Amino acid sequence: MKINRKPELLAPAGTFDALVAAVDAGADAVYFGGTMFNARMNAANFDRQKIAEAVGYCHAHGVKAYITLNTQIYDREMQSALEYAGFLWECGADALITADTGLSMLVKKYIPDFSLHASTQMSVHNSVGADLLYEKGFSRVVIAREIPRGDLKTVCEKAKPEIEMFVHGAMCVSCSGQCLMSAMLGGRSGNRGQCAQPCRMSYNGSYPLSLKDMCLAGHIPDFSGFGVASLKIEGRMKSPSYVAGVTGIYRRLIDENRPATGEETEKLKRIFSRGGFTDGYYVGKIDGCMNGVRSETDKKNSAGQSAELKLPTVTVRTDEKAREAAEIPKLRKTVPEKTVKRIFTARFRNAQQIPDSHDFTHIYLPVDKFESAADGVMLPPVIFDSEAANVRRQLEEAVKKGAKHILLRNISHYAFAEEYGLAAHGDFRLNVFNGFSASFLPLESLILSAELSLPQIRDVSTEGALKGVVCYGRIPLMLLEKPLGVRELRDTRNAVFPLIREGKRDILLNSVPVYMADQLDRLDAAGVCELHMLFSTETRAEVMKVVYAYRHGTIPKGQIRRIKS
Repeated sequence: MKINRKPELLAPAGTFDALVAAVDAGADAVYFGGTMFNARMNAANFDRQKIAEAVGYCHAHGVKAYITLNTQIYDREMQSALEYAGFLWECGADALITADTGLSMLVKKYIPDFSLHASTQMSVHNSVGADLLYEKGFSRVVIAREIPRGDLKTVCEKAKPEIEMFVHGAMCVSCSGQCLMSAMLGGRSGNRGQCAQPCRMSYNGSYPLSLKDMCLAGHIPDFSGFGVASLKIEGRMKSPSYVAGVTGIYRRLIDENRPATGEETEKLKRIFSRGGFTDGYYVGKIDGCMNGVRSETDKKNSAGQSAELKLPTVTVRTDEKAREAAEIPKLRKTVPEKTVKRIFTARFRNAQQIPDSHDFTHIYLPVDKFESAADGVMLPPVIFDSEAANVRRQLEEAVKKGAKHILLRNISHYAFAEEYGLAAHGDFRLNVFNGFSASFLPLESLILSAELSLPQIRDVSTEGALKGVVCYGRIPLMLLEKPLGVRELRDTRNAVFPLIREGKRDILLNSVPVYMADQLDRLDAAGVCELHMLFSTETRAEVMKVVYAYRHGTIPKGQIRRIKS
């Protein structure tokens, strides 16, 4: 039980000036990224020479340097990514923040002494998921931003790795690591560091997806009491003056182990805000008060605040001695699997959608709606520790009714599969982009990321697991902890995005379905064995039409989305 520890203060840096500002303001550690494989590719970032200088500067001032290598990696990039990790090790970086499980396992294999911190993009919401990553070699887990106070306390008490958490800055409205909206709508992947921020755009004539920035400055004593290892400030796209101002305030709060005063909170607002701040997820006040946009008044206040902050003169020095170079081998090339018999699988929202006649090898239903017409279950993609007991009760009932398979929509679900003796199948929510990530967990089948093109799908070798893709259905764009209270969103181009409720959370769906019924030969050529259908808003009659279309290769009518060539 990790309690009563003074948390590390971890500050962001998108430029060298911001890094210097963070160090000068009292950060214990700074995180920053290079020019590739990091989740803020639109920041200025650091080239290789600047990385070496930045690490040296941090160490000269007694500050740790964590490097973000936190995007998903394609197979053809993996060699470069691993070699880049070797370079970062040589520079003396204290830890890598990673999101791709395949790259993480390669780093652990070939650079075993390099500390790994699991990015919030890995969607860890509970102690079970944290412990799984600990067993895989992660020393620290960045917990999801949307975790409430009681569950944070439980994770800190029960989980084996260190827990890091965001305490200040911008928030995604989607649950961590579960947003495909930018990728699906504009081809700019958030999982690849290129998010176009569609959540900041107008829908239904307002801004229902735009959240105020997080500010947990009023809860600092909680974190030392719980044993949180590191308090993280978001802001690698922000200015040096922002970094200096926010870091300086949190430095005082941590040192004095107290909540922010009203005056300090106001100063934080003047530095940067979107109509104020929110602690809604943390305190369980999840409502419209969390929404906010950046106003002209906010911009004016920030401009005035920036002028107040002075940066020090910088004298750069690099480490005198780099670490011993890591031996990075040439990785094996991935090879498409031999053609095997094609199978169809499907998921439904409820048993009433399932037709009497179908071609599905496996059918999945939500665990709370499981019926014997299916043979597989889906757990909620987010399960806080406080929700786990109820999920186990539902899973026990499903097993009694005949459930034998489970679709893993989060890495923590693997523990449930083992506990109840269920055959494990991987979902696209695991964000598998490459063959190395495909072997992270032992699976019977694996549905690859919905972001991949056909050539990228072909490159992925899933070894013992059947390679699968979503061949039909509206791809979930966002998983929302904060309910929107409407049935659909309409953007300024009149595209309509349905919202469905699953358990306690809303799921925002794409405006058009993936459709490949007339192009199954192309999926065969990419080595796809499992063709998965995702039924959400469809009636039973509509499901039957889709089944017919895939039996006969029917050419589509209306608007659809293709898997890219």
